Amino acid sequence: MSIGAKIRPVTLFVAGILGGGGVALAAAATHGGDAHFLGAASAMSLAHAPALLALYAGYDRIRTAPLAAVLLGLGTLIFAGDLINRHFGGGSLFPMAAPAGGMSMIAGWVAIALGAFFRAGTAKA
Repeated sequence: MSIGAKIRPVTLFVAGILGGGGVALAAAATHGGDAHFLGAASAMSLAHAPALLALYAGYDRIRTAPLAAVLLGLGTLIFAGDLINRHFGGGSLFPMAAPAGGMSMIAGWVAIALGAFFRAGTAKA
């Protein structure tokens, strides 16, 4: 079993967690007073959940999908998790967590862009 085949179901799982979590975070931001951190965490979660869903759907056509999914999923979880921890716990998950998550998300989008130049092994032209 290839690494992509192992990552694919995790991609769908993380997409669902980010989508549902993003909605819950939006509700918490609306009803919980200071919305600064929770609103940003919600926005990042809701922006990247559909991207992960698209990567899941395109695994056989986008050669960089597994790499992009790991970078986007992990980056979003770290970024949003850091903001949630700052809101509820008053501190960061670890030093430079939000910037590390943000850089991972950027790298994930770059991996998607680079996928335009690599043919997937199973795709037919």
